Amino acid sequence: MFDNNKPTPLLPGGSWNRTYVLGKVLGLKITAETSAFVAGFVLWAILAVIGKEFLALTGPDVVVGGGLLVLLHYGSEFIHQFGHAIAAAQTGYEMTGMHYWLLLARSIYPPREPRLPAKIHIKRAMGGPIASAILSGILGLLALLLIPIGGLTLEIVLFLFLDNLLVFTLGALLPLPFTDGGTIKEWRNKS
Repeated sequence: MFDNNKPTPLLPGGSWNRTYVLGKVLGLKITAETSAFVAGFVLWAILAVIGKEFLALTGPDVVVGGGLLVLLHYGSEFIHQFGHAIAAAQTGYEMTGMHYWLLLARSIYPPREPRLPAKIHIKRAMGGPIASAILSGILGLLALLLIPIGGLTLEIVLFLFLDNLLVFTLGALLPLPFTDGGTIKEWRNKS
């Protein structure tokens, strides 16, 4: 959700929060902080409790279902970041990677990038929410098709639809200092 190379907000840079290289996907270097693994585990536990208490899931279904949803959440963040990468490639000033922290990620651009016009920053920032909006639309249609069937598959698709719509589309557009909306607001004021 980030269009900058600023340090990760909200976290101290202590030794407990190391960065791990996860590999390269579609030309992008993927890294993650310890906080992403810890937050993923906490989300897994929360989703497992929700599955047990509200969906009457038991044993392996709770554990596997919670883990699957965490992986799908991080996969949705990847789609969001890949939207930034596509938009960046269209501007000629490409992304080099993405960095996961807590339950989100930020775009990584070359450290010695030249001074860029506001319209390029805005276009790159819009790429993520656009990709997430498209994914939200697909998931919303899939959820509508699954309503007659119901069940756990529908609940998983609904979770992903809401996650993509509320976090990666609408949430990303909030004008906060660490969101795409914050980047857009900052560069609109400079243009």
